[in-house]
Amino acid sequence: MEIRNIAIVAHVDHGKTTLTDGLMKQTGMVLDDSSMDSNDLEKERGITIYSKNASLIYKDTKINIVDTPGHADFGSEVERVLRVVDSVVLVVDAGEGPMPQTRFVLKKSLDLGLKPIVVLNKIDKPAARPEVIEEMVYELFLDLGADDEQLDFPVIYANAKAGFAGLDKNNLGDKLFPILDVVLEKVQPASENSDKDKDFSLQPFNLAYDNFLGRLAVVRAYQGILKTGDEVYLKKNNGETSKSKITKIFTFHGTQRQEAKEVVAGDIAIVAGLPDVYIGQTICKNPNQEMLPDIKIDQPTITLNFLVNDSPFAGQEGNLVTNLQIRERLEKELEVNVGLKVDFSSNKYYKISGRGELHIAVLIENMRREGYELQVSQPEAIEEIVDGQRMEPFEEVTIDVKNECTGIVIEKLGKRKGVMVKMENLDGIVRMMFEIPTRGLLGYRGQFIVDTKGEGILCSRFLEMRPYAGEIKRREVGSMISMISGKALGYSLDNLQQRGALYIKPGTQVYEGMVIGNTSRGEDIAVNPIKGKNLTNVRAAGSDDAIQLTPPLELTVETGMEIMSSDEYLEVTPKSVRLRKQFLTENERVIANRKSK
Repeated sequence: MEIRNIAIVAHVDHGKTTLTDGLMKQTGMVLDDSSMDSNDLEKERGITIYSKNASLIYKDTKINIVDTPGHADFGSEVERVLRVVDSVVLVVDAGEGPMPQTRFVLKKSLDLGLKPIVVLNKIDKPAARPEVIEEMVYELFLDLGADDEQLDFPVIYANAKAGFAGLDKNNLGDKLFPILDVVLEKVQPASENSDKDKDFSLQPFNLAYDNFLGRLAVVRAYQGILKTGDEVYLKKNNGETSKSKITKIFTFHGTQRQEAKEVVAGDIAIVAGLPDVYIGQTICKNPNQEMLPDIKIDQPTITLNFLVNDSPFAGQEGNLVTNLQIRERLEKELEVNVGLKVDFSSNKYYKISGRGELHIAVLIENMRREGYELQVSQPEAIEEIVDGQRMEPFEEVTIDVKNECTGIVIEKLGKRKGVMVKMENLDGIVRMMFEIPTRGLLGYRGQFIVDTKGEGILCSRFLEMRPYAGEIKRREVGSMISMISGKALGYSLDNLQQRGALYIKPGTQVYEGMVIGNTSRGEDIAVNPIKGKNLTNVRAAGSDDAIQLTPPLELTVETGMEIMSSDEYLEVTPKSVRLRKQFLTENERVIANRKSK
């Protein structure tokens, strides 16, 4: 049976997973409404976080499909997948057109010599403009230096949600099969780039874990045939070689894995029996075989510290709270999260580096659901010194907003050293492109949602390291700090909400040094949130009106990372997310300020 290996790539929310799910159902590989987004966080957020493998049988051909994330924060998931596939299906929204992540994944694909297949999805949208978008996609190919063969890309029009696709935008079929027909026609069989008669050589591009089998490697077989029970050599990137034995082999059937006796050249499979395997290494038959090219990914752009939770409420909600437990969890994460870097050199904290706030927020959210308690510091952009010059990461930001919101967006990004490089009107929606330092973008997304009343779209991608852009004032509000421990009362919060926005509601337990809200004036103030009303026998008209509290700003891991100050920690437990000052008492904060000056 012939094999084709493809990845489905696109910007976030352009329909990758919907298209993959539709292909699985129409080819009979899944019978229920199961989705490729199987992780709890993916279901809640409606986005793809982890790349996932599946396969289908169409016209006696096995097609291995890898569904990839669309957020730039999870770009490392895409980069390693592109190395092991023979082509990509680039999905583009027929209304929005190419977006930042579209450019990112297409550039990586073109650099590897892949010949993309373009699918214009959501062709049924009232705002769809396929002719214009098709021209924009062609221009994007040109901008990214595509060669003549890559420029000759096929275009398929689709409504993935309804399950229709066709080569004529005015006459879609009743199935998604035209996409698979083009894949069979345009994508080289994997066997043409592989040799079954040579000694086997495979490369892991993803990792998994099984409670019975231990560590699993998702591999692409480049040559030879690997069988269960074979002894293999694992060649590491530092030159070391170790010997192991394959205990199990699984291939993909639909979205499930099924046990197999062997994996042939060109196929994608899961192998067990390699306890020390890592992404990008080479699994081969003989120790003198050449290593396969390493899988390289872009470097992280932001960093923050993970610390043991030492607040007065520490240990009340989580059961994994020690320094050693946090360290073991981070070491386990490094095995599968190639975009993450961790510095274990300090005894007081662990320095975490990632691709963006969402990238690290997903790790923190997963840890808290597993029972961990920890504190994290404010995210910072990673800077470098190049030839004696201070350099920092810059990002390209694409923003779609209504015309009446453009002024406030330009003003806010201008204060954060953002420079507008492009502006165009798309049928009542204004699209603006900015180039801005990463640290200027940190903490802005929450403000953007408020400024655009939740109707704006903001997307970003890493550009390059550029000279330091100068000081940026990211935070315009101060912190409202509890000066006492106890239970917050509505009477006190009613008075405090006039000074700014609250993060807590009546009945919340607070401690000294906990941040319970922000102040409009921009100064930190210590307040008493547990103060009750003095009861007397004197009554006056209007003095006993019912208290009306504005709903508080609910703190999540992401919002907390955005709004926190440099002298604060975000306390994360399985049940709560709190902001606190690094120094809890007023005296400690005064002494710390004097030392810093």
